[in-house]
Amino acid sequence: MLDATKARVATTRKAKSDPLSEKDVRGLLKEVDEVVIAKGKSARTVPARDATLDDLRGPSGNFRAPIMRIGRRLLVGFHEESLRKELGAR
Repeated sequence: MLDATKARVATTRKAKSDPLSEKDVRGLLKEVDEVVIAKGKSARTVPARDATLDDLRGPSGNFRAPIMRIGRRLLVGFHEESLRKELGAR
């Protein structure tokens, strides 16, 4: 999907071998206005100031992957419709 939209990826990280720390995620939350949290086939948008670290974790206790910052939004977890919407708007 990223190739099809010609999206530019500034930084990548492997979630298993180089996971984000709580400090990393707190830093991301300070840089955005909204967070889109995907769980299963649904996604909800919350103001970044209201998002907790637990909101961004999956059932294993690790942060959901992928985590993508697109402008002033943070997309957490894979939700195809949200990703298409964000990439299509750019």
